[in-house]
Amino acid sequence: MRQRKVKNEEARIAEHHRYLEENPTDYKGRWRELFENDNDIYIEVGCGKGKFIMTLAEQNPDRNYIAVEGRGSIILRALEKATREELKNIIFVREYMKDMMDYFENEELSGVYLNFSDPWPKDRHAKRRLTHSRYLDAYKKIVKPKHCIEFKTDNDELFFFALNEFETNDMKILVQTRDLHSTELPSKNVTTEYEDKFRAAGKNINYCRVEV
Repeated sequence: MRQRKVKNEEARIAEHHRYLEENPTDYKGRWRELFENDNDIYIEVGCGKGKFIMTLAEQNPDRNYIAVEGRGSIILRALEKATREELKNIIFVREYMKDMMDYFENEELSGVYLNFSDPWPKDRHAKRRLTHSRYLDAYKKIVKPKHCIEFKTDNDELFFFALNEFETNDMKILVQTRDLHSTELPSKNVTTEYEDKFRAAGKNINYCRVEV
């Protein structure tokens, strides 16, 4: 769905410069300088309005979080929330990261969250899926060994595609379920805005945790 243009969007985003890194490739290998500590760094690619990752940031002050969202009107809402809550351990990036290796050095991250990514349902667009092999190759390099990717989706076909890609790329599936909220997994307790809507509509939430 196309998002409406927000009035004075750029000016309003600029008001939250404390939380927004506008030149993220400059910090490849140096993200800890922005956080001013040596804590582990986790990333959510496609954070939407930020409910999920800001909850994690609030619950885990000893971890750092990078929230990536390419849509200005959407990331504005997340920036506004982060400012209100005065979070200290989160940075937002307004980009579509097509090549993760442009942004991170080997083993710079401790985990990746992929929540309700665009399914790109047409076969010719498969390479755009965030669980396609070309992305997984990068995750395997930039995430520390024995650390994880966590993936949630309401799209059943995308979930099956992702499972196949994980296995094809020799990534160990530690946990998988077709109905996350019928389980006792801790991952069901931190939700996204989309997730709340899908649950309310009775839609199952697919989930897996994969070791790189």
